[in-house]
Amino acid sequence: MLDRDKHVGTVSEPRIVDVEKGFLKFFAKATGETDPVYFDADAARAAGHPAIPMPPTYLFSLQMSAPAKRGDAFDKVNGLGIDMGKVLHGEQGFTYHRPIYAGDRLTITTTTSDIYAKRGGALEFVVQDTRFENDAGVLCAEARQVTVVRNG
Repeated sequence: MLDRDKHVGTVSEPRIVDVEKGFLKFFAKATGETDPVYFDADAARAAGHPAIPMPPTYLFSLQMSAPAKRGDAFDKVNGLGIDMGKVLHGEQGFTYHRPIYAGDRLTITTTTSDIYAKRGGALEFVVQDTRFENDAGVLCAEARQVTVVRNG
C-alpha cells in the first residue's frame, strides 16, 4: 500500500521543457490531424497564430518527455515506489488557459493531490495535478491524471 500521509501534497521540483515544432508536427500526424496550422508555420500565422500551435492532448506527451525530478510520483529514487509493471492509466483531463505554441518554454510542476484505495486495497488510485506555466509565469494549462496501481 502507498503511504498516503507521506505523499499527498507533495509537489515536484519544477521541470523545464521546450515545445519543439518537430515533435508537434509528429504528434499531429500520429493522431490523424489534418489542419495545416499544425504542420505549416505560414498556415498557422494566416490563421492568427504566432507559430505552430500545440495540439490539445500533446500536454500529456510533453509531461512524460520531461525528466523526472524530486517529488514526481514516478521518480525511481524519490517517488512513490510504484512498480511500473502494475500501473494502469485511469483517467486524464486538461484545462487550457491560453494557447501553447512551438518555441514556448514551459515550467511543469506536479502535485500528488490524493491517493485512495478500492476493492479492499487491491487497487490504489494516485491523483496528480500538473501546472504548465510559460516563461512569464503565466498559467497556460492544467492537467489532472489518475493512475491505477494493481496490488497483490
